[in-house]
Amino acid sequence: MKSLFDFEEQPDLRRLSFAELTERMLSCTLCPLSEGRTQAVPGEGPVPADLVFIGEGPGEVEDATGRPFVGPAGQLLDKILESAGLKREEAYITNMVKCRPPLNRTPKPEEVKTCWPYLDAQLRLLRPKIIVPLGNLAAQFFLKTDKGINLIRGQFFKWEGTVELFPMFHPSYLLRNPTKEKGGPKYLTWQDIQTLKGRLDELRASSRG
Repeated sequence: MKSLFDFEEQPDLRRLSFAELTERMLSCTLCPLSEGRTQAVPGEGPVPADLVFIGEGPGEVEDATGRPFVGPAGQLLDKILESAGLKREEAYITNMVKCRPPLNRTPKPEEVKTCWPYLDAQLRLLRPKIIVPLGNLAAQFFLKTDKGINLIRGQFFKWEGTVELFPMFHPSYLLRNPTKEKGGPKYLTWQDIQTLKGRLDELRASSRG
């Protein structure tokens, strides 16, 4: 898939190394979000990475530390990964936008558009087997749909022909809906992470064989 948005003020980010790309994100001032940030949060994890999680944007703790998903939602994500025998360190974790939106609001479409070339370049260097969009914003963007996360989570879709997409509930949504009743968001998420781990193991085995 080509980058969806063209910006005259941005060079071809795909030509940069991952370190150069990260430096560019850290110093980016292309949208107003940069004016209120403490620091940009490019993401963290191995490069390349078989598994990539993509949320909406950094929160208060992430803005202060420069690390993604280290606040309450991130701590819950760690527990979700651990329940399936996955380690945070084996996935690359990032967001649709790299700077914190004011009061942790949902990023605006124009902010996502401005940040997309960075994420696009990251993914081409990361070469993931599976991308996990967390929540409505990321899932709807990658799938070009207006369907809500309730309808598309827990299913595999193709992106660029070879990469698999597996949308899941955002951990912050689970924090707002803490019930563990059967059929609820937490129950479904714990099922989804097991499905994800099983498919990841299959893809890793096939690439080795």
